[in-house]
Amino acid sequence: MKITLFALNASHAHTSLSVRCLLAALRDAGYTNVEILEPTLRDRTESVLAELVKSHADLYGFSCYIWNIRETLALARDLKALCPNAKILLGGPEVSFDTHRFTDLPFIDCIVTGEGEVAIVTLADLLAAGDPLPRLLTGTPDPAFLARGAHYTKDRASTLVYYESARGCPYHCAFCLSAAQTGVRAKSAAQTLADLLSFEEIPGPITVKLVDRTFNFDVARAKKIWQGLLDARYTKCYHFEISAGLLDEECFAILKQFPARKIRLEIGVQSTKEQTLAAICRHQSATSTLRAAKRLKAAGNLHLHLDLIAGLPFEDYASFARSFDDTYFCADVLQLGFLKLLHGTPLYENAKEYGMIASGTPPYTVLQTKWLSFEELHRLHGIADLLDRLQEKGRFAHGLHYILTRVPSPFGFFENFLDYLCLHDGRALQKIAQRELFSHFYAFGKTLLPTDRHAEFATYLEADFRSAEVRRPPKFQ
Repeated sequence: MKITLFALNASHAHTSLSVRCLLAALRDAGYTNVEILEPTLRDRTESVLAELVKSHADLYGFSCYIWNIRETLALARDLKALCPNAKILLGGPEVSFDTHRFTDLPFIDCIVTGEGEVAIVTLADLLAAGDPLPRLLTGTPDPAFLARGAHYTKDRASTLVYYESARGCPYHCAFCLSAAQTGVRAKSAAQTLADLLSFEEIPGPITVKLVDRTFNFDVARAKKIWQGLLDARYTKCYHFEISAGLLDEECFAILKQFPARKIRLEIGVQSTKEQTLAAICRHQSATSTLRAAKRLKAAGNLHLHLDLIAGLPFEDYASFARSFDDTYFCADVLQLGFLKLLHGTPLYENAKEYGMIASGTPPYTVLQTKWLSFEELHRLHGIADLLDRLQEKGRFAHGLHYILTRVPSPFGFFENFLDYLCLHDGRALQKIAQRELFSHFYAFGKTLLPTDRHAEFATYLEADFRSAEVRRPPKFQ
C-alpha cells in the first residue's frame, strides 16, 4: 500500500512541517511506502495534478490551510475523477472547524480534525485491512510528540525550515485557533536543544523557525534553550515568536549575548489600544510590550519583527494610526496584517456584534467593521503594501530612517507617500520599478524637508541604492 502526503506551499522557500510529522508517525507504525509531494501555489495546476496521478497512491492525505484550501480542493476533485479507487483525506486547521463544509464533498473520503499523527495511522490500518474509512475522524494528541525529532533531512531541506517544540498555547486570543484549545505540551529544553542541533547536518545558512504559538510561555524553559543556543555548535539562524511581557532580566541578559543575525524575535503587538486588547483577550499592556521591544532593539544584535492587525474590535482608522506610530520605531520590521475571521475562533462567533463583514472565501479577510469602513481598510491595504515594499531587504533603510526621524508621524508619511504615488504615477505599486520608486521617494521626501537637507537626504538614498543595485543610482535633484 502506498501513501502520498501532499502540501501545497506558498512558495519554494517554504516547506511543510505537517506532512513531515505524518511521515514520521507512519514510518514508526511500519508504513515505509510513503511519499511527500510539496509543489507550490505558483506551479502549473496541470503539472501538480500530473505528479499526484503519477504517484499511484492508495491513500492521499492533503494538508489544508487558509492559503491553499481553494487550490487543494480543486486538485482533490480532479484527482478523484482520474483515480476513483484512491482514498482522499483532508486534514489541517482549515478543515478542523465547521466540518460540514467538507464532509458532504463527494470526492473526499475522510476529514481528519485536530492532530493527525494518530489518525493517519488509524486510517492506514483500516485501509490495509480492507475496512471502510469514516467520513469524519477526530484526531487525538500524539503520545510520541515529545520524543519525535526535527523531521528534516539534509537532502529535503530548504533555506527556511520549521520546528515545533510545543503544541498549544496558554493564551486564548480571540482571533486565533488556539483559543479553542486548552493546555500546552512542550518538549524539555534538553530535547529541544538536541533536535535543534540536528539541523547542523543541513549544510549552509538556514533559518529555523519555531512554530510554537508563544515560545517563552515557560520562561525557565525558554532561558535554558536560549542559553544552550549560545554554544558555538549552533550556527543557524533561529526565529521565535514570543510574548515580550514575559521577559525577565535574565532573558534580556542571555539574548544580549548572541552574535548578530543569529536570533530573530517576532512579537504580536496587534494594537496599542487597551480597549481593543481587552476585547481580544490579550491581557498584557501595550506599554509593557513596547517597553520590552525597545530594549530588545536597543541591544543591537537581534532582529525584531513586530505585528499589527487591522480590523480588530474598537480600532478605528485614527486609533490604528496611533498603534502604527507607537510601534514603528520599536521594530526592525513592522508588519501590518489584516484580521482573518477564522472558523472556530471567538471573533468568528461574535462577528455580528462587532459589525464585521469578512470575505466568504479563504483567507476570510475582514472587509468592514463597526469602526472601519471598507474604504478605510482598502486604504490600509495600500499602506501595508507600501510599507512592505520600502522595508523589503532593507533596500530603503537609510533613507527611510532619515526621513521618518524628521516627520511627526510614520503612519502619516506612508499615508501621504501613497497619495503622492497615486497622483504622480498612477500605476499599481508592484508595477513601479525599483529605480523609479527611489526617484519618487526622493521627490516626495524633499517636500517634507528644508532645502538645506535635500543633498544630505540624497546621499542616504544613493547609499541605499548602491547597496542593492549594480546600476548607477538615479540623479537625485
